[in-house]
Amino acid sequence: MAVVHASSSICSPFRSAPTVSRDLRTFSSPCIAAATLLRRGLRCSSVCRPGKCFASSDRIHPRIAASSAPVMEPFRPEVASRVFTSVEVDLGNRSYPIYIGSGLLDEPDLLQRHVAGKRVLVVTNSTIAPLYLDRVVEALRHGNPEIYVEKVILPDGEKYKNMETLMKVFDKAIESRMDRRCTFVALGGGVIGDMCGFAAAAYVRGVNFIQIPTTLMAQVDSSVGGKTGINHPLAKNMIGAFYQPQCVLVDTDTLKTLPDRELASGIAEVIKYGLIRDAKFFEWQEKNMQAMLARDPNALAYAIKRSCENKAEVVSLDEKESGLRATLNLGHTFGHAIEASFGYGKWLHGEAIAAGMVMVADMSYRLGWVDSSIVERVLNIIQKANLPTAPPQMMTVELFKSTMAVDKKVADGLLRLILLKGPLGSCVFTGEYDRKVLDDTLHSFCKS
Repeated sequence: MAVVHASSSICSPFRSAPTVSRDLRTFSSPCIAAATLLRRGLRCSSVCRPGKCFASSDRIHPRIAASSAPVMEPFRPEVASRVFTSVEVDLGNRSYPIYIGSGLLDEPDLLQRHVAGKRVLVVTNSTIAPLYLDRVVEALRHGNPEIYVEKVILPDGEKYKNMETLMKVFDKAIESRMDRRCTFVALGGGVIGDMCGFAAAAYVRGVNFIQIPTTLMAQVDSSVGGKTGINHPLAKNMIGAFYQPQCVLVDTDTLKTLPDRELASGIAEVIKYGLIRDAKFFEWQEKNMQAMLARDPNALAYAIKRSCENKAEVVSLDEKESGLRATLNLGHTFGHAIEASFGYGKWLHGEAIAAGMVMVADMSYRLGWVDSSIVERVLNIIQKANLPTAPPQMMTVELFKSTMAVDKKVADGLLRLILLKGPLGSCVFTGEYDRKVLDDTLHSFCKS
């Protein structure tokens, strides 16, 4: 039995990250992030590596623990040393680091080491640009006057995650003569990250891109794993590509300007990881929810780190969502139906997913797959996070069914769902469930 320790100095004021005993098999591919840090004269004593997992579509998926260690820069006379965490997404020669820490926008070396050519296009939105765009441009150009940086500022909001807005990125790239060696930089939340990544995947058939997520939702979920794309009026995220970034740079200071509603929305995805695969993390959340909502920097840093470790492990084992990765969509089938039916942006993504997770818990209990205590804990933690526990009143059974029929997880006409099964931290991805139970859950949450 191997023992893997999940630890980091950033979570020291709280209960330390759990130690989990599990049979593990580490991957043999080299640690790209560590090698890069060593070339730059930085020290990286450990970067997380994924372990063993089982990924058939209809079986319970066990937890996996990961480790990440703080990385410290050498002393610079002009600035104090910063400590940050690096988590590796292990994809062989396409592996990349997730840097997590305070003040990382002011560390130009972290960005510049992942820029291959001399031309950069920063994609951001009208909300984030006044806050962070100048700092990112300065970090890209610092000590490197040969770098040519252009930017495109898109309108803010989920309703703009469409083909028309995406074309503005291509327009700017072509006007600015971005070439095959250029780098796109996504500066913003999940909408910007998804659109910039999709643009990078398609422009001249693929250019490098970097993720700089500025919302909790993007930091713990959408910026990691290479899912990119846009919405269609009939269904969410149906047009896109799997395309991995060169790195993800998470400056936790950007959460200081995040509205409370957006913060709570991101916490929904944090809760998800605990429910599907990390019971110890879920227990930590139950004890530290108020600290996260109060923006305690240590609580948020640990929540981001542990979420990224979970996401990185899953992506490393199932990049293209053939089985295991689908479990990351807990609550999303119901949630996406709410977003598409109610109108993109009227509810935030995390709000819709929160209601979806309550519906999943209800259905899992009706199937006899979980006991009532899990349903109660799901309901309680979502209420603590100030998130909705039911869909909007306009949702009907027929609206749910018609929208869910075009969900990405439908295969050969069969709607597959991620459902809870067994003890806390376990789930299944399956199409084998009683359809009457799905109807019962929908009728219990809808007026008609």
